Amino acid sequence: MGRSLSRVVALFFLTIMAGGALAQEGLGRTRFILAASWQPAFCQTNQRKPECASQGGDRYDASNFALHGLWPMRKNYCGVPDAQQSADKNGGWKELPEVTLSAGTRASLDRVMPGTQSALERHEWIKHGTCSGMSADAYFADAVRLIEDLNGSAVQQLFAANIGKSLTGDAIRAAFDKSFGPGAGDRVKMSCRRSGDSRVISELTIGLSADTTDGKARDLGDLIQGAGKTSFGCNEGIVDAAGF
Repeated sequence: MGRSLSRVVALFFLTIMAGGALAQEGLGRTRFILAASWQPAFCQTNQRKPECASQGGDRYDASNFALHGLWPMRKNYCGVPDAQQSADKNGGWKELPEVTLSAGTRASLDRVMPGTQSALERHEWIKHGTCSGMSADAYFADAVRLIEDLNGSAVQQLFAANIGKSLTGDAIRAAFDKSFGPGAGDRVKMSCRRSGDSRVISELTIGLSADTTDGKARDLGDLIQGAGKTSFGCNEGIVDAAGF
């Protein structure tokens, strides 16, 4: 009886431990958001911005996602003086301090973030980057790497192949799963906006785990898999073409 009871107790605790491990695997927590804009849609309602006035069909952001930002969850303006916060909130981005970046990071950022023509990087650093726990160069280098991972995936291929056409949420989630692993599409939210009589896809916000800032160059898929699930939002929209 003593041995049988011991086996039952051991099996019980093994079952509890296995169940706990499975629960942890399915309980991802979102600590960062990678915001990826579809720039032609953004420019439909922001035609006067320098990056929109200069956009053409041969530019990188005409067929690739543009970096909007890398946002720590529920943290803004960490250690930022009130005057700079006020300037940022009032849209005075060019009044904000320049962001010190290496030549390589600056060149890569200008390519994937056309909004640097409007000093978007100053806004992103003041509001979000200061809460990342990273240097400005490391923060933007990571953000560039992650958006390039997205632009090297089946998701970008799907969008580029359907410019001017409509895409469903199911098709986009499937492309995320194909490139970044099963369930990756459940960590993505899509936003749309009206353009005339049409609804165009304007942005994807992608949940990432806390490992984003651990100093290791982790793949986008690993970071997505470690995040929590979210609702998809807009379920269908047109992939807008560059030009007004």
